[in-house]
Amino acid sequence: MFSLQQLKRQFLEYTEIEKGRSLHTVSNYEHYLNRFLQFLKSDNPKAITEPAVREFRMFLNRQMVGRGKKRHEDVLPMKKKTQNYYLIALRAFLKYLAKQGVPALSPECIELAKVGERSLDLISSEELNRIRSTPDIATLQGLRDKAVLETLFSTGLRVSELCSLPREVDLSKDELSVRGKGEKVRVVFFSEDAKEAIRAYLAKRKDFDDALFVQTPADGRKKSGDEQEESWKEPETLRLTPRSIQRIVKKNAIKAGVSKKVTPHTLRHSFATDLLSNGADLRSVQALLGHANISTTQIYTHVTDRHLREIHKNFHDKGR
Repeated sequence: MFSLQQLKRQFLEYTEIEKGRSLHTVSNYEHYLNRFLQFLKSDNPKAITEPAVREFRMFLNRQMVGRGKKRHEDVLPMKKKTQNYYLIALRAFLKYLAKQGVPALSPECIELAKVGERSLDLISSEELNRIRSTPDIATLQGLRDKAVLETLFSTGLRVSELCSLPREVDLSKDELSVRGKGEKVRVVFFSEDAKEAIRAYLAKRKDFDDALFVQTPADGRKKSGDEQEESWKEPETLRLTPRSIQRIVKKNAIKAGVSKKVTPHTLRHSFATDLLSNGADLRSVQALLGHANISTTQIYTHVTDRHLREIHKNFHDKGR
């Protein structure tokens, strides 16, 4: 019989190759499973029992996690949502063991902790338009930022999907096939504003990188006194990372005077709520967002249900 460490390695390889999960997902699964196996202190699959899992859940629930930039700041118990990440990884591992005929706890015995309803980072249409109009399109960096913002709002892409877009995008068409979570392919659509912004940006590009959105020399400039010191060096690829996109969105939100936290996912929320508030059906929005389960898309309905707003407006407090 294989040991748990050997089975874990096989499971991670299966997750990456057969299931087609991203390296980021595989790395997360490895982290969560390593912590569980360290707690279990056994290499025998039969040691994974309901009492053992219950003790592990108690262990997680009593973990204190720092939320601030410094380790001693704002130390709070681990969030239920974070605890569930460990349980999801463990449940997936147990499903793999069952598939391989390895005697261990049934994955159905793993029940996730109840968490509060997910909150949305929403901005108003007016705030969104201010952010979109903020980049200085007289510069290459500004043209790129404008194209990034317009593409995020037009397509509803996840930030990782945006980063993977190729330079050779056919702008004569309104649509583009993208490969999202779980290697699933879906179609997204470019608005006229997005296509215009991308064309203007590409027309000023001087590099030969294959990525649609790339670093510019201005990204690496640091002010030193009254002068700017050029510290930027061209790497092997200029392709922007998800962190770079996050910085671009945050920078332009601050410049636009939006005090709320604004991330690339905020623009994805804006994309979804804009469609729903203008009459799009939930199933279509689900397909455009690339959600595997419609329950994920349903988080948007409570902020876009015009019918309920009209009911409240027409019938609330009419007895006076």
